[in-house]
Amino acid sequence: MKLQTALCAAAVAALLSSAAAMPAAAQALNDPVVAAPNVEALFTSKDPKLNRNKQAAYHIETDLLESHRWNEADKWLTQKYIQHNPQAASGLPGVVKFFTQVMKQQPLPLVRPTKVEVVAVIAEGDYVNVMTVRHLKDAKGNPYTSTWFDTWRFVDGKADEHWDPATLPGGPAPSPAAAAAAK
Repeated sequence: MKLQTALCAAAVAALLSSAAAMPAAAQALNDPVVAAPNVEALFTSKDPKLNRNKQAAYHIETDLLESHRWNEADKWLTQKYIQHNPQAASGLPGVVKFFTQVMKQQPLPLVRPTKVEVVAVIAEGDYVNVMTVRHLKDAKGNPYTSTWFDTWRFVDGKADEHWDPATLPGGPAPSPAAAAAAK
């Protein structure tokens, strides 16, 4: 089950990375990515464990990422918090430092309902994947949309590990599929 979820997350990452490696003009030809009409409903489940994890993911998206309430991060993240985003260190102090000191985020009022444009929320076992609309501009300044994803692994209702498609400044490397095809 864990392998299946990890492979699914890797496939999503590969797809997103390959899209990011394409010329901007090609990306602008895609159909727009559109948020779900009832975002809050995506963060619920009849299964108690999945519901708890989806609700924690909701609070990470809204309380932390949208409203910058990083002083409350310990409600939703473990002390260990393994970070796979290359711009932020692992551990609760590392991720809080990234958002408060590097990104200089200041707390904002909580927004209810959220304004985060969520496309889908997928939960299985200990994992929750949240896909959101990403607004970008091509090389000519024309707007287009793509998809961002965050995947968390939860332990006792708190995120213990995180993946996203973030790269270091300077641009992403080609996706593994694109790199293999170029050989």
